[in-house]
Amino acid sequence: MAARRIAILAFPKVQALDVFGPVEVFSAADRLAGGGQYAIELLADRVGGIDTSSGVRLVPDRATSACRGPLDTLIVAGGDGVSAAIEERPLVRWIAGAAARSRRVCSVCTGAFLLAEAGLLDGRRATTHWASCQALAARYPAVTVEPDPIFVRDGAVATSAGVTAGIDLALALVEEDLGSEAARGVARWLVLYLKRPGGQSQFSAPLERPAAERPTLRQLQDWIPAHLAEDLTVASLAERAFMSPRNFARAFHREIGTTPAAYVERLRVEHAQSLLQSGDAPIEQVAAECGFGTVETLRRAFQRRVGASPGQYRERFTRSLRAA
Repeated sequence: MAARRIAILAFPKVQALDVFGPVEVFSAADRLAGGGQYAIELLADRVGGIDTSSGVRLVPDRATSACRGPLDTLIVAGGDGVSAAIEERPLVRWIAGAAARSRRVCSVCTGAFLLAEAGLLDGRRATTHWASCQALAARYPAVTVEPDPIFVRDGAVATSAGVTAGIDLALALVEEDLGSEAARGVARWLVLYLKRPGGQSQFSAPLERPAAERPTLRQLQDWIPAHLAEDLTVASLAERAFMSPRNFARAFHREIGTTPAAYVERLRVEHAQSLLQSGDAPIEQVAAECGFGTVETLRRAFQRRVGASPGQYRERFTRSLRAA
């Protein structure tokens, strides 16, 4: 079997990690599989080096005009230079033409604007960096922009959220090509905490809430996600923070903006979502691993925060993957 040809399109002021993130995933997958799985090439619309937004200079393998023949995967990166790139009509036309000879087409971050400009997202669901979702929806009304997921797959077209989400999308593509064990192997090799499913939110509870000023509360914020199956009642957390339950609850709400119970529940639901998306463990096991204790407690928390039961959520996610 011939190596799958992965073409990554860059442009002046591209976000370097939009390029290197997927490159590292596919190259690691190729090395771990013994070679011959992927052939990666970096493209730009001109020969010579191009400066990324961070100042690192990239030297593409070839100009877009020299890229001929079928592609397995076309990946369009994003970055500060995308606003200028979408005005380059020859580049946009090239993307449309290259997409027609690609098995699948992807974007990282604001690379979605280039796919949309080429007409490849019309009538499709898509995402991009959270800060650019509103602009994408306003400029391209034919695109259904989903601001929350880290990546969205709609048929043969996939778009990812900002920067590191390109790594998650690339891992999902490796899993599609080589299997789940290969993707997990790449994630382990790259020392990634978790291979996040596409339906996961761009923001987790710790990112949406500020870090506490009090060191003991900050340390507690760092500790909780790795101990969700343990006793995380106010009394238990207060003891760990060396505070009385009453003072702890007040300080936590004042500095983090929510109650300890709501904070813990949000993290537990997020972890349950990840388990439901990425495996087939029984609901009872998911409830236990996430610290809910019973399926009924998990179900009530899911209804409050997700608007569906755990079983409905898993089925909905599975259907979206089958549709892709």
